[in-house]
Amino acid sequence: MSDTTAATPSRLLFLPGATGNPDFWAPVGQLLKHPAEQRYLDYPGIGPTPADPAVRGIDDLVARTLAQMDRPCALVAQSMGGVVAVRAALQRPALVTHLVLAVTSGGVDVAGLGGHDWRPDFLRNHPHGARWLLAPQPDLGARLAELTMPVLLLWGDADPISPPAVGRRLAQALPTATLHVIAGGGHDLARARAEIVAPLIDAHLTPRRG
Repeated sequence: MSDTTAATPSRLLFLPGATGNPDFWAPVGQLLKHPAEQRYLDYPGIGPTPADPAVRGIDDLVARTLAQMDRPCALVAQSMGGVVAVRAALQRPALVTHLVLAVTSGGVDVAGLGGHDWRPDFLRNHPHGARWLLAPQPDLGARLAELTMPVLLLWGDADPISPPAVGRRLAQALPTATLHVIAGGGHDLARARAEIVAPLIDAHLTPRRG
């Protein structure tokens, strides 16, 4: 188990999904009692943030996340942002005190676990969106055991994109993961069910005594 297991984050980094909306996590952040600084990341060229020629793929989003990790951080990530968070944590585990992953692939095969392919819908709804989002991502399953910090997995039982089977697979692969499945929760559960999600995150970030 890593030395960061009992650490307290001084910064919370919130990563959105493929919409790139930095405000996605705001309803949760406003309800959190944890005193750490909050930063909401965006993805240039996706959603409301103008394109940046330096951002041409997931690798660049990982690099932008790592640039914010100059102190102990908790990474709180939605959907595609969970892949970014996992890759950042693998690169700099000593600075990641906690992970919170909501309805993400986390680098495992979602399609093989019954997940609906979101890419055709994304193309229809975002005809000018960054096409690099649609590129296949490497399978990180074999490396998930390296992430020994506490991990909170948040899933909804009504999510066709990342069904609970994905959360269960991640719970098996991550050494210190806790899975919560929220009844009736969809792919936007972190935003739509903020009043449920925020207390779970607060409890996850609070050091355990005894």
